[in-house]
This record gives sequence, C-alpha cells and structure tokens, in this order.
Amino acid sequence: MANLYSVASISQFFHEIYAILRDTDNKATEVWFEISEISFLKNLNKYELTEFLTSFNFIELKKGNHNVDYISIDKILFVMESIKVLKFDIKLVAELLDYTGFEGLINKILSKNNYRVLNNFRFSDKSQFKSKTSQKRYEIDVIGLNRNIILLIDAKQWKRKDSYSSINKAANLQFQRAIALKKNPSAFTKLIHSLLGINPYLKNYLPFTLLPIMVTLEENFSKLNDNQVPLVSIFHLNTFLQELDKYSNYYKIIKINSVNIQKKLI
Repeated sequence: MANLYSVASISQFFHEIYAILRDTDNKATEVWFEISEISFLKNLNKYELTEFLTSFNFIELKKGNHNVDYISIDKILFVMESIKVLKFDIKLVAELLDYTGFEGLINKILSKNNYRVLNNFRFSDKSQFKSKTSQKRYEIDVIGLNRNIILLIDAKQWKRKDSYSSINKAANLQFQRAIALKKNPSAFTKLIHSLLGINPYLKNYLPFTLLPIMVTLEENFSKLNDNQVPLVSIFHLNTFLQELDKYSNYYKIIKINSVNIQKKLI
C-alpha cells in the first residue's frame, strides 16, 4: 500500500493517464473511461482504489450504466497537477486542451493566485482611435483582478513556427483593447460589477491598473513586445503572477482613476 504513493508510482500513474488523454478529443474537458484501462489501478481493491483516488482533485469514481464504476478525469485539473509531477514540458500536457480549455487552464492558475477571474468579456469599441479600426466589438479572453490590478489576457496556443512579428502584432492589438476598454466607461463598470459585485468600498480600489498581457503555449524568445506588453508562456504564468509586483514597472499599463457607478462618478 505504501508503494502506491512513491515518486515512481505517482509518475507511472500520471504517465498512464496522459497516454490515454492524448488520444481523446481535445475539445472534451471531462473524460470517462473504465478502471481497467489504467493498469496501475487494476489490481487495487475497492478500499485501496477509493483511498488512492481521493488524493487527487482531478479524478473521481462515477457510476455509469448498469451500476458500473468509471473513472472521470477533469483535463484542466490534470494539466495543473501534471506540472508538479511529470518531467516533460507543460506545453505537452496543455496540448490535451483545445482553445477553450487553454483559457480554462489560465483561469485556474489565476484563481490559485487569488485572482477574481472572468472569461470571454465582450464590449463595443467607443475608443474613437485616430486610425479607425474595423473592429466594432472586442473580446478579452481572460480577465483577472487582484487588489487594483486587472490583467487583460489574450490566450494563444501558437507554435514555434509563428514569428515574433505575429505575436508582437497580436500583443499590440491587446494593448489597443485595453485602451478601448478605458474609453468605454459603461463597459468597464460592467466588468467591475462582474468581478466585485456592487461593492460599497469600490473607491478604495482606485486607481485601477490595466495590464494587457499575452499568454502563449510555448516559450517566447522575447519577454516583452515592442510596446512593453508582457509575453508569458503558460509554463511561466504562475511565476509571472507571483513576481508581478517586482517587475510591474517594466510593463505597459493603463490607469483608470474613476468608475461610473449608477450614474455617479467615484
């Protein structure tokens, strides 16, 4: 029983699950399969199986048809746990997820770092840029709020073949989205309500600091684009969040000094 929890055993367990998930549809965030498909679990009795599986938050036993036990895997939680256990690059396990799942992974990492998180925030363009954009509406993939810092994240599962010029351009567009959000007070108010609710202490958060960033599947040669927008690989996102205060003066930020709440300016 003790050998179940050795480093070698846990590594084998994770590798077997990874091999199974690699052959599943990356659009699925929850996958069911029979216990017998994992050789590591086949010889455990019911008590050992139940006790072992409760050690991991990404897996649980579920009842299927005819009262048959199945294993259910939450792919996003598995990827997060795999970062600590598997030796190969996080991008390999992150590739188990499609675009929506990749955004969900970012969401989970932010939440673990005490951010309030919102995915897929849409708003209209009221920025009145001198150079008119054809984009009438914007969408920000993931938004995280911690204290008065608001991260505006563009999630990209691009591969190494994508050039720096491509990611540089995408990062500049993300900065433009941040400006557009500042120029649309009603949209920003809606965002703050979504993250904080109707908060009587909202003025204590001011000024808000908007920080547009790119989060990519693979490592980037450069850590900043030419407009000081951070380019962060998913592997380094956790470290980036933990060290944000230390390096924030290197990044392009946008300050918002007031919030329009119920037609009153705070």
